[in-house]
Amino acid sequence: MAVRTVRTELRDAVTPRAFALVVGVLLLQLGFVLSYVGAFHHPTPHRVQVALVAPAQQAPALARALDGLAGQPLAVHVVAGEAAAREQVRDGDASAALVVSPDSTTDRLLVASGGGSGVVTAVEDVVARVEQAQQRSVTTADIVPLQAGDARGLTGFYLVVGWMVGGYLVASLLGVANGSRPATRRRAAIRLGALVPYAILSGLGGAIIVGPVLGALDGHLLALWGLGTLVVLAAGTATIALQALFGVLGIGAAVALFVVLGNPSAGGAFQPDLLPAFWRVIGTALPNGAGTDAVRRIAYFDGAGIGGHLAVLVAWAVLGVVVALLGARTRDRHAA
Repeated sequence: MAVRTVRTELRDAVTPRAFALVVGVLLLQLGFVLSYVGAFHHPTPHRVQVALVAPAQQAPALARALDGLAGQPLAVHVVAGEAAAREQVRDGDASAALVVSPDSTTDRLLVASGGGSGVVTAVEDVVARVEQAQQRSVTTADIVPLQAGDARGLTGFYLVVGWMVGGYLVASLLGVANGSRPATRRRAAIRLGALVPYAILSGLGGAIIVGPVLGALDGHLLALWGLGTLVVLAAGTATIALQALFGVLGIGAAVALFVVLGNPSAGGAFQPDLLPAFWRVIGTALPNGAGTDAVRRIAYFDGAGIGGHLAVLVAWAVLGVVVALLGARTRDRHAA
């Protein structure tokens, strides 16, 4: 009798739905470990863009040699002179530029730590080994240095993480408060509309904290405000769309998408050129990666090359709105 009672209470306490949710949490947990360790356990440079300035008779052969290194750590292209090489590094079109001296055995490597200290260190290591094998040496000049308050260039990544967390948490809370699925198109529209003032305030708050308050990324308040608003909208509308499709499971899907996959592929501690192929491919296609690189380009490269990232964020926001409204419309029809 006692055993039967325990079994009955256990079935009542742990319903099939609760059991399924626990299994889902376990899978998210294991996915978290797999994704983060898989992305970060062995950072290796892959086709890092490097501009090469060398005497005309040496340049083609040297470019081919550097381009053909084992594992293809560098993607080398010859430029006309040092001025052109500097411009590419300052615009973020190249992670570094190697200037070969025709008159001495000491060359110069121009880098941009503002684009990511991890990729700079990787390029320095590769170039130093090549130079040593040729009995030459190299000196490094950082022509786009990090701001004093931006240790290791991680401010932009953590700023975007904060915006993303705010976006999907507020969307999840709106769902939990009144049913995970928007019951009608009207309710879905209200939830989406409520995201707008939140996103504006969240974007402004983050920009103020990293700028005037902490001095980590100075001088770009308005640009970061606009970007933050867009990042929060992308995360929030996508989460509402996932809830419209899957109910409470949509919250777990948002966590899997933005935390398990998005954060390690965003290029925070290690930039995309240092990550394994899977994370390198998905990185800038997700709001996390698009937002992180956009912050770097705003703070250090005068916004050069930011258009593609903005397009990704707008696409996520628009797609989230469309899917959320279509999902609610389908429920309206079923109810009718």
